[in-house]
Amino acid sequence: MALEIVGAGFGRTGTNSLKLALEQLGFGPCHHMFEIRDNPALLPPWQAAADGAPLDFQTVFRGYRSQVDWPGARYWRELAAAYPEAKVILTVRDPIAWHESVMATIHPFIEARGQHPAPHPNAIAAFAHKLIVKPVFDDRLGDRAHAIDVFERHIEEVKATIPAGRLLVLDVREGWAPLCGFLGVDAPDTAFPNTNSSKAFVEEEWAEQ
Repeated sequence: MALEIVGAGFGRTGTNSLKLALEQLGFGPCHHMFEIRDNPALLPPWQAAADGAPLDFQTVFRGYRSQVDWPGARYWRELAAAYPEAKVILTVRDPIAWHESVMATIHPFIEARGQHPAPHPNAIAAFAHKLIVKPVFDDRLGDRAHAIDVFERHIEEVKATIPAGRLLVLDVREGWAPLCGFLGVDAPDTAFPNTNSSKAFVEEEWAEQ
């Protein structure tokens, strides 16, 4: 099974809502960081990639029809090239709101690597630091001006790289219409998923994983 959708948006841009929406539309399973959180056996290839090993897309995305969020978004350019028929979705949101959400969720989780009560969340935090925070944000995710600059430059880079007909720039608050129009499917009669708020992220039981 080849990826049909490549998610280029950073984490905390509505990626979990998009994951659920894509699965509801028949483009699942959809790979997201929560897949690794919930399935420890999926972690080793990403740990190896964080240590410099080549990442085998056929292995890490085996069985998935779509991908959103970290860590896949780290490889958006390579994935778009590896799966030339796949459509690309770039989730976006207000940059300040994005960074505030990051600081309430991802940043403290990663900063607490080695201090979580269980091995799996510690391992996730460690690999995310190596694979995402250091190379993408120059280990300055907590620096608002710097992180927002990276965020905004990323958006412009994706838009400049992916042909317009292949790319959807999506604010998930827009609901079903732009997504379904882009994918050529009918919109469901149900509300667009609205999940994984900062409060919900904090309340997730990572320590039990």
